[in-house]
Amino acid sequence: MNHQGEIKLLAKQLGLANLANNAPVFTLESVSHEEYLIECLKAETIYREQKSHERRLKQAQLPTLKTLDEYDTTTSTGITDWQIKQLSTLSWIDGIYNIIFLGPPGTGKTHLALALGNLAVQAGYKVFFTSIDNLIHILKTHEISTKSTARLKWIKECDLVIIDDLGYLPLSRVETNMFFRLISELYENTSLIITSNKDFEGWAEMLGDNALVTALLDRITHHCQIVGLSGDGYRRANHKDMFVNL
Repeated sequence: MNHQGEIKLLAKQLGLANLANNAPVFTLESVSHEEYLIECLKAETIYREQKSHERRLKQAQLPTLKTLDEYDTTTSTGITDWQIKQLSTLSWIDGIYNIIFLGPPGTGKTHLALALGNLAVQAGYKVFFTSIDNLIHILKTHEISTKSTARLKWIKECDLVIIDDLGYLPLSRVETNMFFRLISELYENTSLIITSNKDFEGWAEMLGDNALVTALLDRITHHCQIVGLSGDGYRRANHKDMFVNL
């Protein structure tokens, strides 16, 4: 067996997948043994970082990839370019801080949440994005569904959980209790981004239990930045009429 084949065999035994399949090829005259080893380890590191990013992105379940640069602050008010830049540092995740985006449809709540989620994945954080409906489904079925069990396990391991569209549909008392228990588990362990078209008074109506909403808000808003968005919204501002004068 030549040296190249032996390197690949040993790399496979050591679990160095990239090196096992793509060992760098140099002539002995071109590099030293030390330089060759460094190139091998560099290639393996890059490969592992890429694979890790791909796994995190898949597990994050982001429906679309949005960026903060794409967000148009001229179509809605309530957040400035400077504030967006501050959020982009992601220091609030390290501080286990929560963000709540409140506002009517079309003002960019979900866009901002997705963009921050995507940025967090790129930075190496564990992220999960879910609508409130999907989250409730996970909580209701995790004891009978292996998929939901895995999803719930990942949620509890995440650095950032994004809950979208809280407030569109009312929750039953059982569902509200499940949601509260999860938030209590995540409290001071995981950062949250929550988007909602209702203010906190509307949350009480949606969740149907004033006392539970008070306890829920106490946990969510303990370390939290609340961003109220308003305006006509991006979709309305960019509406195109299909009937045009020819």
